[in-house]
Amino acid sequence: MKASCFHLSTLKETPVDAEIVSHQLMLRAGLIRRLASGIYSWMPLGLRVLRKVENIVREEMDKSGGLELLMPSVQPAELWQESGRWDQFGPELLRLQDRHQRNYCLGPTHEEVIVDIFRRDIKSYKQLPVNFYQIQTKFRDEIRPRFGVMRSREFIMKDAYSFHASQESLQQTYDLMYQTYSNIFDRFGLAYRAVSADSGSIGGSTSHEFHVLADSGEDAIAFSDQSDYAANVEMAVAIPPQTERDQPGAAMEIIDTSGLYTIEDLTDKLDADIKKCLKTLIVDSDDDGLVALVLRGDHELNPVKTEKLLRVASPLRMAEREKIKRVLGSDIGSLGPVGLGITTYVDSSAGFVRDFICGANINDKHYINANWGRDCEEPTIADIRSVQEGDPSPDGQGSLKILRGIEVGHIFQLGQKYSETMQATVLDVNGKSVVTSMGCYGIGVTRVVAAAIEQNNDERGIFWPDSLAPFQLAICPLNYNKSEQVKHAADKLYADCLQRGIEVLLDDRPLRPGVMFSDMELIGVPHRIVLSDRGLNADLFEYKGRRDENSQDLALTNLPDFLNQLFSQECVRD
Repeated sequence: MKASCFHLSTLKETPVDAEIVSHQLMLRAGLIRRLASGIYSWMPLGLRVLRKVENIVREEMDKSGGLELLMPSVQPAELWQESGRWDQFGPELLRLQDRHQRNYCLGPTHEEVIVDIFRRDIKSYKQLPVNFYQIQTKFRDEIRPRFGVMRSREFIMKDAYSFHASQESLQQTYDLMYQTYSNIFDRFGLAYRAVSADSGSIGGSTSHEFHVLADSGEDAIAFSDQSDYAANVEMAVAIPPQTERDQPGAAMEIIDTSGLYTIEDLTDKLDADIKKCLKTLIVDSDDDGLVALVLRGDHELNPVKTEKLLRVASPLRMAEREKIKRVLGSDIGSLGPVGLGITTYVDSSAGFVRDFICGANINDKHYINANWGRDCEEPTIADIRSVQEGDPSPDGQGSLKILRGIEVGHIFQLGQKYSETMQATVLDVNGKSVVTSMGCYGIGVTRVVAAAIEQNNDERGIFWPDSLAPFQLAICPLNYNKSEQVKHAADKLYADCLQRGIEVLLDDRPLRPGVMFSDMELIGVPHRIVLSDRGLNADLFEYKGRRDENSQDLALTNLPDFLNQLFSQECVRD
């Protein structure tokens, strides 16, 4: 492609509304253009990258035996009402009506549609297992779209759905898809981790997320420094202390703590170890009551774990201050487990502490030297905290480290969540009708592009992995429109690259060298060759890799062999 014939529209300045690097660079490099909040047009340069992501996904899905189809974006309300999600999904489901006042939605996902296809077409266990997939536009009406295509309202996703006559068959396909996803992300050329995860609103049991590692990632990932264990922090098990709790020491006392409302206030004023200060959080119960959660002062509550506890309302809700004062008689900041009188869950680390400091359930009062079993009941232990770096790995091998990740893929074992509700059945070997089990497997195609940039950038712009780059090679001829020698050499090299199958961009625009080089670095072309009169007169060309600090002058006679080595293709000579 010649740059003069390509819509290359770069920006010098960073748009003020772009918060993260990928959003900034996608706008500056001309990959996308904003149409409305959370809705973007993919420009020619960005579409080249997007198609490469799609092609890799499609090739690996086809290798796994997946069958590609394409389902409608607009879905009738009846299907969602049948599954029970029309009311459950929430405001992210964009609802609309046609001219006949019939209700529809713009699909954020396609479980209902694929189950309807399945139950119409597949009748026998002999037709199983089957795995359908599509690469298609989704819409979720995010309350606060942000970060460009990282969290947009309209996005492209690869979603696949498998059907099985048995759990064993589902597990086999799940394992196959896990390997397929690993192959896909290997081909992307991105650093990633597959982690155990919560199934969330999709439902089901077993699930794994695939995260591209990046400091800007919204998710925290815990992984062992000595094994393959990895899990989203919301799912990682906090191992309880392996020794017995020490016997109580000094007698419990009540002290005045006026003006001390946080753990930090207490530790500073009392010169206390934060690990001996216990905090008590109050959440709503599922019967309109209250539930107390007790953690060590240096630990954070894990909402995903907590909302699975008996009596805790789901989704998890922190109780209102007025309700707490009315029921418990004191304000937040002065609460503790001694004589609290409501259902209380204590994290295992908090349950191990002796002689602890806690609220006395009287405003501006705290207990010191409180102990479980002596001053209050033995704790009901539950894993309710998020793991921290340095915690023991749940598999018993090594310690945990924490990295940030961007979720770009998620695989689920749905079981019979949708197939039972919507009667997706087949006849088994005995002619008996049985409900099928389902798997669900998604990749955020547009998000992969943004995640790749978050992981691969510098102060000059993007540096793509070779497999995702919009062009593999940029030819930058100096004075292309003024020097016949340079024009001839550039055109000859350009033709040679096309013949080799190299995706090449010839920058034939009348630009100064600095502007031309800046554009190529901004858009992230992995390889750059510069041709100039001075170089050609010395039988040299200049090469610079996008990640290289410095360029190098190489012999022009070796250019064909150099291209062959660079792109691992057979050398084609004139």
